[in-house]
Amino acid sequence: MKFFIIKRSLLITIALCIISGLGGWYVVNKGVVPTTGKANEDELVFHMITAEFKTKLEDGTEVEAYRFDPGTITVPKGKDVTINIYGLNGHEHPYSIEGTDINGVIKKGEETLIHTRFDKTGVYKIICSTHAHHNGQHAPPMIAYIYVY
Repeated sequence: MKFFIIKRSLLITIALCIISGLGGWYVVNKGVVPTTGKANEDELVFHMITAEFKTKLEDGTEVEAYRFDPGTITVPKGKDVTINIYGLNGHEHPYSIEGTDINGVIKKGEETLIHTRFDKTGVYKIICSTHAHHNGQHAPPMIAYIYVY
């Protein structure tokens, strides 16, 4: 009889944990919640920076790589978005967003605001033309990805 009571208590505890976990997930998961943007009723704002990494290889060669951080954002189709890019590293970064007519220059110490709307799903790239190719170096190109769903 004692074993049956312990087994039943254990089953009830497990069931309550599962129900609590699912209930907690339901409360917190309210659809798509941007991790890098602030949502309001009319517009999503995403904050990015330009970042630089430097290292010295074993042979003494210095290598530097520039990147957008975060390197990926996800936005809904047909929604107004603002991409706010702060120029943290690098003097300037001429950029374009592939598949659009959006282009400009991100300057060190300044904010660049890109107000746009993506009406087609897909992947769009923000590409810095200064750091778009390897140019014989080991550094990757400076690209950020915008996933539109």
